[in-house]
Formats: sequence, C-alpha cells, structure tokens
Amino acid sequence: MVETQNLIATRFFRLAAAFGIVVVALGLGASKAFAFSVAFSWCTGSPAFQLNDVPRGTTTLQFAMRDLDKPAFNHGGGTVGYRGQTEVPCDAFASGFIGPAPPPGEVHTYEFTVKAFATDGALLAATTARRKFPER
Repeated sequence: MVETQNLIATRFFRLAAAFGIVVVALGLGASKAFAFSVAFSWCTGSPAFQLNDVPRGTTTLQFAMRDLDKPAFNHGGGTVGYRGQTEVPCDAFASGFIGPAPPPGEVHTYEFTVKAFATDGALLAATTARRKFPER
C-alpha cells in the first residue's frame, strides 16, 4: 500500500514539474503519511485551487501569496472554510488579496502557501504551489 502511494506521489510530482508547477507538502504530527497538495490556475480575482489529500480534521484553509521576485510586496491572501471540497473557486477571497502584477515585460514566479487548520486552531499541515505570471 505504501509503495503504491509513493508511486502515485512520484508520478504526481513529475507531472507537476513538467508543467512548471512546484508542489511541496508537509504533514505535521501525523501518524499516517499523507501528501496534502494544491495546484492553482490564474483567474481575474483570486485563483482557483485544486485540493488533494487535505488532512482529516481540517475546518479552515488559509492562503497567502508571495512574489518570489519581489518578496517584500505583500499580496495577501484569504481564508476559506473547508467541508471536504476538492476545489476552491475563482474569486473565493472576499478581500485582502492583490493579484499578480509584474512590471510590463517581466515574468514573476508566485508562490501560494496553504495551511490547513483544525477547529481548535491547530496547524495540521502546510503546502506550497508555484506558478509564473504571465504564463507564456
């Protein structure tokens, strides 16, 4: 079973790398290994997210975006309730998010950190995903 999960995870990370997406997952305090991960696509408002292997007990997901080429600029993010969904739709962040806007002619790499929290506020896991903007 573990070998099958490792093979699936390896294929997932290779596929993500082929599309220029970097995904890193960290499970905290878990007795069973899991691969909490996210992928996202750009939208007019906040991005759409695909969620995979969100830890059991998660009730809140917190999103924060950084421009790796201009790390001092705070793009903010958002928080959404989690009830087992596999997607967070475009424009789900009500406020506090500034989308990607590199200077004309530049391509920047943006990274989202997504944290999964339990009802009591305990951090269950965190993961990151990266994409370039604009995509060429």
